[in-house]
Amino acid sequence: MEYRKLKDQDKDGASAPEDVESLRGKPISAVGPVERTKWKRKSIVTLALTFLTSSQAILIVWSKRAGKYEYSVTTANFSVEALKCALSLAALARIWSNEGVTEDNRLSTTLDEVGVYPIPALLYLVKNLLQYYIFAYVDAPGYQILKNLNIISTGVLYRIILKRKLSEIQWAAFIILCAGCTTAQLNPKSDSVLQTPFQGWVMAIVMALLSGFAGVYTEAIIKKRPSRNINVQNFWLYVFGMAFNAVAIVVQDFDAVMNKGFFHGYSFITVLMILNHALSGIAVSMVMKYADNIVKVYSTSVAMLLTAVVSVFLFGFHLSLAFFLGSTVVSVAVYLHSIGKVQR
Repeated sequence: MEYRKLKDQDKDGASAPEDVESLRGKPISAVGPVERTKWKRKSIVTLALTFLTSSQAILIVWSKRAGKYEYSVTTANFSVEALKCALSLAALARIWSNEGVTEDNRLSTTLDEVGVYPIPALLYLVKNLLQYYIFAYVDAPGYQILKNLNIISTGVLYRIILKRKLSEIQWAAFIILCAGCTTAQLNPKSDSVLQTPFQGWVMAIVMALLSGFAGVYTEAIIKKRPSRNINVQNFWLYVFGMAFNAVAIVVQDFDAVMNKGFFHGYSFITVLMILNHALSGIAVSMVMKYADNIVKVYSTSVAMLLTAVVSVFLFGFHLSLAFFLGSTVVSVAVYLHSIGKVQR
């Protein structure tokens, strides 16, 4: 299958991210200028992704009016992909003006190279649409907690697709992570055991599987040719994302768009949400290029704490003991997974 080819090709490009990963735990002064640059770049991208991820759920909830989306979520998704594509082109234009057009930064490509992008683009389409509808069952902090299921799906798929071994500490971290997510969702004030209903858990699990597979697959695509400019790779991924989202608009919201307009129901918060999603997508691809997909889910885990704190002030979220304990357990699981990777 195609991902088997990607797995074999990924071996050639694995050395660069592993060099960056080997810097963990070393003082910056102990490494050379090239390694120091890689370490700083990885840290900046990770911090940016953490900030963007923490505000993502808040902006989605905030964009609702009277509990409903007055805008079309399919047009919002299309706008995100179009903005990411434009940002990639702008970055390429700057590179072309400074360095000229080279084999690694030119847009022209082969069918074999672009033929792998429709798969992750389609997976991201479904995952991104579910991201809007899951808020009918969970609040912003609960969403961030359940997003940590991505760590499990990502870790398992790393093992299956890329044949990367997981340490015993990492497997133990998966179990602790499940316990933490469940604890954070305990509902002591109701007859139901968990705050999130069954439909919310199903959607969260499906999103975790889609995000995990799309993330691992995209990382393999990006790293199979390490010298290829990241903006070129992003461009083709976003082009297919725009195509699939255009189909989604026709299927789901064609009449609404034709009668009310493409941007009907948009507000300032909606625009901020689209900008956040676009920058988050760029940051995720940068993490995959210069670090690895596990860093992405680490950022998501840290973001849950920031989301909970902000939601207390914006939405009157009640920070219960169960949520606090669950968040602590999840944070411990993320830390164990991190050191498990280093010590394996």
